[in-house]
Amino acid sequence: MQTVPEQRPSRDTGLPEGPANTEPSAGADKLKVVPKSRTGARESVLADNVFRGIVVLSALTVLAIVGLIVFELIIQSRPSMAKFGLRFLTRQIWDPVAEEFGALPFIYGTIVSSLLAVIIAVPLSVGTALFLTELCPRQLRAILSLLVELLAAIPSVIYGLWGIFVLSPFLRLHVEPFLAKYFGWTGLFTGPKYGWGMLAAGVILAIMILPIVASITREVITAVPRVQREAALALGATKWEMLRISVLRNARPGIFGATILGLGRALGETMAVTMVIGNRPEIVKSLFAPGHTLASVIANEFAEAVGPIYLSALVEMALVLFVVTLIVNALAGLLVWSITRGMPARALA
Repeated sequence: MQTVPEQRPSRDTGLPEGPANTEPSAGADKLKVVPKSRTGARESVLADNVFRGIVVLSALTVLAIVGLIVFELIIQSRPSMAKFGLRFLTRQIWDPVAEEFGALPFIYGTIVSSLLAVIIAVPLSVGTALFLTELCPRQLRAILSLLVELLAAIPSVIYGLWGIFVLSPFLRLHVEPFLAKYFGWTGLFTGPKYGWGMLAAGVILAIMILPIVASITREVITAVPRVQREAALALGATKWEMLRISVLRNARPGIFGATILGLGRALGETMAVTMVIGNRPEIVKSLFAPGHTLASVIANEFAEAVGPIYLSALVEMALVLFVVTLIVNALAGLLVWSITRGMPARALA
């Protein structure tokens, strides 16, 4: 006679629950949801709050550092501001003995050398970026990209030494005589040929900002949708026409932003420019003549500034350089964002 397993009534419904020795199925443990304990939830919330606090503190630290720099520059330059006012930006005299100072020669040297660097570097940078993104064989692309980026890793003092021993003699013997012979009528290439001066400073700065402009231009060109390239080629455009119409025209705001960013880098360069520009506070039309920049005069004369007005004048020039560089870099970031729209460039390609 077959025995029937004992059944027990359910506590809630009074219905039989089934055999008392029935074991749970194999997948029951996997489907079981273990509720998070209150202690674990509190630890998770605490970790989130700590992480959020660290991130916010990091961002506020950066803002605080910039604010402290600006505050200190303003405080230290107040004696010069009180004595010279806005005339400090328009005066040409620089006489530490008589405590008469003006920043115009240094502003002029900074602008001229930086613009000369941009004029030389931008065509080379755009050509390099186009070659790496559109024409370079895949096997050489990584190697050439690495070599271009290595230019940005070389210390500026090494650029300065190279400028003294290699660039200046080359300019004096080969480039400056040629420019004086064929373009001397412009007035930009006249006078004694030293090899060092405003032209040498511009060439050094061009080499230094080339990797920055080329890298950003490459990312901007990559951000142009590939569909536009294919559409131009499908309509019968040549390779050059496709690059000119579909790529360069759409990447123009970003390239301009990269140019402005390179200009900001050139404005603040110190050591390399100081070693080849000649360090003479004069406003001369010829690019062969020596000059001075805001950064180079601070580096040269800050250690020997003995009077409070002398020191304050140098700090005020640092404040002017800081404000100009901040505005230029902000403008460059805005222009680059206008083409990438804040998205990774490779995601748009």
